[in-house]
Amino acid sequence: MRIAFGTDESTGLTDHLRDWLSGRGHEVWILADGDAWPDVGRQVGEAVAGGRADVGVVCCWTGTGVSIAANKVSGVRAALCTDRETAAGARKWNDANVLALGLRLTSSVVAEEMLEAFLTTAPEESEAGNYRRLDG
Repeated sequence: MRIAFGTDESTGLTDHLRDWLSGRGHEVWILADGDAWPDVGRQVGEAVAGGRADVGVVCCWTGTGVSIAANKVSGVRAALCTDRETAAGARKWNDANVLALGLRLTSSVVAEEMLEAFLTTAPEESEAGNYRRLDG
């Protein structure tokens, strides 16, 4: 899977996430590393919406800013998640295509759980009409 990755701050967690994803055979495309959070969200969102990446992962201190910025890109459904079940639900019920993570409170263990759930959970077909209405 090709994953667009962006963060406004390089940390031990962001390094761990990139290594974890690459170690599982994913192609991690680092689009932003240290850029301002609005640019991080936009760049990753455009890559996903444009089909250059299958999904995106965005990070900032709280995760809120990058999720808002990514969601301003038409076709993006970014979800700010804090645990495995929320990440799975974002995929299952909302067909989220960008996972937003906060750097302040997310441990590497919880981040791995969220990534695993996000990348392995399929959207429910019955929910398709809901998110398509949002995309225009």
